[in-house]
Amino acid sequence: MGVPRFEPFTALRFSPSLPLDAVAAPPYDVLSDADVDALLARHPRNIVAIDVPRDADGPQRYELAAQRLAQWVSEGTLERDAQPSFTLYRMRFTDETGRERETVGVVGALEVVDEGAPGVLPHERTTPKAKTDRLDLTRATNTNLSPVWGLSLTEGLTDLLREPGEPMGTCRDEAGVLHIVERVSHPQRVAAIAAAVGSHPVLIADGHHRYAISRTFRDEVRAEHGDDTAAELTLTYVAELVGDQLSIDAIHRLYHGVSVEQLLAVLTPAFHCAEAGAVTAAFAAEVVERGCLCLVRPDGTGVWLTPEPTAFEGVRALDGAYLEHVLATSDIEVSYQHGVQHVVDRVTNGDAAAGVLIRPTGIDEIRRTADERLLMPPKSTFFTPKLRTGLVLRPLS
Repeated sequence: MGVPRFEPFTALRFSPSLPLDAVAAPPYDVLSDADVDALLARHPRNIVAIDVPRDADGPQRYELAAQRLAQWVSEGTLERDAQPSFTLYRMRFTDETGRERETVGVVGALEVVDEGAPGVLPHERTTPKAKTDRLDLTRATNTNLSPVWGLSLTEGLTDLLREPGEPMGTCRDEAGVLHIVERVSHPQRVAAIAAAVGSHPVLIADGHHRYAISRTFRDEVRAEHGDDTAAELTLTYVAELVGDQLSIDAIHRLYHGVSVEQLLAVLTPAFHCAEAGAVTAAFAAEVVERGCLCLVRPDGTGVWLTPEPTAFEGVRALDGAYLEHVLATSDIEVSYQHGVQHVVDRVTNGDAAAGVLIRPTGIDEIRRTADERLLMPPKSTFFTPKLRTGLVLRPLS
């Protein structure tokens, strides 16, 4: 069984004089132009000025981002740690059920392994995505700006991370989640964390494309400088693969180029159908309680879809897999959307012909994915809350 290297690094952090609330940001891939404008209005040195550069078109914008990063370091906006460290990352929030939660993981440098190699495992098939933007930004800045999210199969990792580290700041995001970062630089504790994470495989939970970019970048650096550089690892948040450390929402399906009647005709042989009435945000919990899926019509009403067991013999017990199985021979375009109300809005606004609400993936199926080296269908899991960008950066030189 291959295991990955997991190492501390000399981090770049915003100066303590700058409140993290003003300079941290959501991940780049969830930001609209309006979101970026709002973050820059909050503070001109918000991390999006580097992570989502918009000053120019083409390659020049990445060069400007790199120049800005260097300027912020020289002027003291960003300060580099004196020695390698790990960063404990805690999140306190209320989940969809109303339960108060606290999770903890550790940010470090995880080994970049070849596709299909042991040690770092994907957990779902990825959909095609343009990768040039992140690769060009990494080349220009020579910095890991935002972390991959990994799940460790090491039992007891959470207990190892519970003890506080040196406080490095907090921020509260748009959903009310409190993000807390603490530095760990004591050699014995650093060694213990590195050994724990490095003793079992890590499953990529979120950021598959970022990890793939790190592999491409590593190969480029290897060709020029060999295999003993910082590019052999990438910035990663690692938490233990246990239920109390994960909050998983569903990513629902939107269907295009088909009528509701045509879609139901394909689904009906495999699902028992029943009227659901007007679809509301409460359906996020109701699909779980009922043990079914829910089709959303353009008028905002729904149809309960209860899987017929005999229709799915040999199919993994995942709603996404059920839908893939039934629609495998149909030429129906699918896209993905988190949030019940967002699904309803897009269907009723005509952005999609219909939607299907699915249930969140359970922890048992995620662990099975790791243990059996399986892959889930694309967009099977939506891990929440989302990690903030800007709490810790990893220079590659």
